[in-house]
Amino acid sequence: MALLEVNNLHTSFFTDAGEVRAVNGVSFNLERGKVLGIVGESGSGKSVTAYSIMQILASTGKIVDGSIKLDGQELVGSGEKVMKTVRGNKVSIIFQDPMTSLNPTYTIGKQLMEAIMLHTDRNKKEAYERAVEMLQLVNVNEPHKRMKQYPFEFSGGMRQRVMIAMALACEPDILIADEPTTALDVTIQAQILELMKSLQEELGMAIIMITHDLGVVAQMCDEVIVMYAGSICEQGTADEIFYNPCHEYTKGLMRSIPTANTAGKKLQPIEGTPIDLLNMPKGCAFAPRCNAAMKICIKERCQRMQINDMHQAACWMNVKNDIQEGGVE
Repeated sequence: MALLEVNNLHTSFFTDAGEVRAVNGVSFNLERGKVLGIVGESGSGKSVTAYSIMQILASTGKIVDGSIKLDGQELVGSGEKVMKTVRGNKVSIIFQDPMTSLNPTYTIGKQLMEAIMLHTDRNKKEAYERAVEMLQLVNVNEPHKRMKQYPFEFSGGMRQRVMIAMALACEPDILIADEPTTALDVTIQAQILELMKSLQEELGMAIIMITHDLGVVAQMCDEVIVMYAGSICEQGTADEIFYNPCHEYTKGLMRSIPTANTAGKKLQPIEGTPIDLLNMPKGCAFAPRCNAAMKICIKERCQRMQINDMHQAACWMNVKNDIQEGGVE
């Protein structure tokens, strides 16, 4: 049995302008000890999927359909009392910007100890020892001294290490990392990713890595989900996604990656603008931006099809290619 099973998840935000369908029918499984990458541009539904799992949506947000099972336990509709035992203990999250996630008026030590005491039965002394231990684990130097300092006294990379320490303090089964390296420079980014990978291997936890950076995905992930307009357009192993992309959106993402061969050349961006989630089209959401779009793409949404045992994609081009290869006009 998978550690996490998400089935046909629909999450909407109810605004004055109407219902924003941020997540539309997302389904995936996460195995123990594996790293799952969720990629896509801003507004594709990556973070909302994670927040739905944690059930920390904004007041206007609601899971309107679907199932989320953690170790066989249904979380949708389970209530806040149950979710309080899940958050931190079984599933932890690292948010995008550590500076806004940490309280500037409290010391690092107090915030770490508060998280530990909230989710475990440790007393104040034990929580202090655990906090120091976690700072050492994430390679923060002079942890006893650092416990007395405030967030503004830390660099961006060090603040992110503190957030990782806080997330791992209760030894969760799943760590959700929501754009954990966005605000960091390349050198610090590499250090944070290396740290997360080593901790994942040491502690045996599963990770959901949410990012728009395909380089991060290539370095970290076993399996990849590509999202667009709240839906999964392609899913497979990292090798399948990178070396055999089967959705036009994924192909566009791959073409837009700068490489050594693109030096001095113009990058190939995906033309157009993201879809309006208030007015979802009848057909494929990516069709208005797709150079290969056909009439059926406008009229009808393609369901996810099995490319092979490790790969699925929801693109009519795969049907067209199958017909052509089969000799059918």
